[in-house]
Amino acid sequence: MGFRKKDKSIAHKINWKKEAAMLPGYIIILIWIGFTAAFLLWILGASLSTTPEIMQGKVFKFETGLHFENYALAWSQQNVARYFANSLLYSIAGCFFTILISAPASYVLSRYKFICNKIIKSSLIVAMSVPAVMIVLPIYAITASWRNAPDRLIFTVLMIFFRVPYTTVYLLNFFATLSRSYEEAAAIDGCSPAGTFWRIMFPLVQPALVTVTIFNFLGIWNEFFMALIFASSQSVAPVGVGLLQIVNSMRYTGQYGALFAAVIIVFLPTFLLYIFLSEKIIAGVTGGGVKG
Repeated sequence: MGFRKKDKSIAHKINWKKEAAMLPGYIIILIWIGFTAAFLLWILGASLSTTPEIMQGKVFKFETGLHFENYALAWSQQNVARYFANSLLYSIAGCFFTILISAPASYVLSRYKFICNKIIKSSLIVAMSVPAVMIVLPIYAITASWRNAPDRLIFTVLMIFFRVPYTTVYLLNFFATLSRSYEEAAAIDGCSPAGTFWRIMFPLVQPALVTVTIFNFLGIWNEFFMALIFASSQSVAPVGVGLLQIVNSMRYTGQYGALFAAVIIVFLPTFLLYIFLSEKIIAGVTGGGVKG
């Protein structure tokens, strides 16, 4: 017992030289955290203040009390509810169909060898590196011919296509590290390749699926450039374009408290994802399958 306690104390001994070498990094991180926290707290305070208090720099004094009506005003009169629902629809549909396409593609590319395997992998990496601004005109020309297609459908399809290369490449390594004994055992039991994938291999990469789905959700939720072009009308606009429209309307209404309340409402889903799913994100980034 004495040896175990000694080993335990040695294992938890702090390497002060290593920590001292990392001190500049700690300082930079603390400064960044402090700046971000102060910025978010100011927005939160502004969302509970009146326009005169914001203009006069009295955000945290709350001389007239806390104005929670700013949130109700933003949700109803500023159409935040519609923008929120649109973004939620795009994000959920985009994440679902992206996984539905990318997961089988990643499995096939990582487990089977065929002539165009390397070409397809290279093409996916190239597709990830192409900025959206370079291909927006060809995409606009193509979608312009879809005259009868709803704007919601067009934007959702675009979000799926933009996320498929990244998701497929992300999942490649996870499927590649899974032991082939799973497939061999399934084949002995008479399971088809498709059944092996959906029943055995797909659940084994669940941490990676959760992580990449969170990243895709955040990417689609925060999308602005493509939404400004393909989903700019008020009825189909997501939260990014919706906030721009709210900012433009401030010229006439002057309801800046409601504007910052809208920012908090839009920011809340991504903040909650980071808070409650941070461990799953880390597990999906650092984890993998059982190596064969």
